[in-house]
Amino acid sequence: MKTLILAAGALLTTAGVSVSGWQWPIPAYIAPPALPADNPMSAAKVELGRLLFYDADLSVDGTLSCASCHEQRRGFADGNMTRPGVHETPGKRNVPGLANVAWLPRLTYADPSATTLEKQAMIPLTGENPLEMGMKDMEAELTRRLNANKCYRQMFRKAFPERKGQIDFTSVTASLGAFQRMMISYDSPYDRHLTGENSALSPLAKQGMVTFKNAGCAACHKGPNFTDANYHRLEPAKSADPGLIEQTGRADDAGRFRTPILRNVALTGPYWHDGTSPTMEDAIRRHPGTQITDNDMPALTAFLRSLTGTNLMKNPQLSRPDSACGKPL
Repeated sequence: MKTLILAAGALLTTAGVSVSGWQWPIPAYIAPPALPADNPMSAAKVELGRLLFYDADLSVDGTLSCASCHEQRRGFADGNMTRPGVHETPGKRNVPGLANVAWLPRLTYADPSATTLEKQAMIPLTGENPLEMGMKDMEAELTRRLNANKCYRQMFRKAFPERKGQIDFTSVTASLGAFQRMMISYDSPYDRHLTGENSALSPLAKQGMVTFKNAGCAACHKGPNFTDANYHRLEPAKSADPGLIEQTGRADDAGRFRTPILRNVALTGPYWHDGTSPTMEDAIRRHPGTQITDNDMPALTAFLRSLTGTNLMKNPQLSRPDSACGKPL
């Protein structure tokens, strides 16, 4: 798998797929993601978005950044059932991993309006159910904070020359979206198997791949990212989290949640929308109607572990930056 190198504001890739002048570091069998018409990719946006992703000034009390809940070593999940927001307000849902979110047409467990990363970013920034970063009605304060930093002013001008470097929710979420679109994971043993490296998957994982298909898992966990991005009810609706009905008001949407991506699933537990499945085995057993036995489980989980790539967790250009504008942070 080719790696992403971001240096001195320039994006370089050793290979990939080029679209509209942007080089996506993806294998040829993966189509580039769709982009919002008003937010084309640029190296300056990716660089700015990376800095913002790790900046706790995006929260009302300066205690919470995007990276507080999305840790690179965990596939940009966080390892907790749910995560408290600012002021220690209780979390509501399990933090999902961010592998290949650029390809997702729906970005949350149960909000069909979040169809782009830009729209999704406003949910943790300004949402109140649950309260996460607490920035509702605080755009002026966000502008003041970031505008007070000379480096930020320089980076926003470079990233958004058409807006004269304006600092607001629009430019912040556009930058965060650009950065998250580079959280790409197509270098797993499974991917190497697809490109003809027969030894990339162990015999047990190959057996599990057959089980995955025969047991019906692929009906919902389909496509390159193992999700149909649709909403399903796997258990009776629980009043503690009503699911999709909260947004649609339709009775038959009670208890329905979006199918999660399975890329890097071995790193992103605990599982289920509320984090109540501590292991992959437990989450699998909660799927009704499957014909998976205890004897099948080792092979199936071996296959699921084969969906873990290393680039996402090790790529330094997705890590917390140690400098900006040529100066140490």
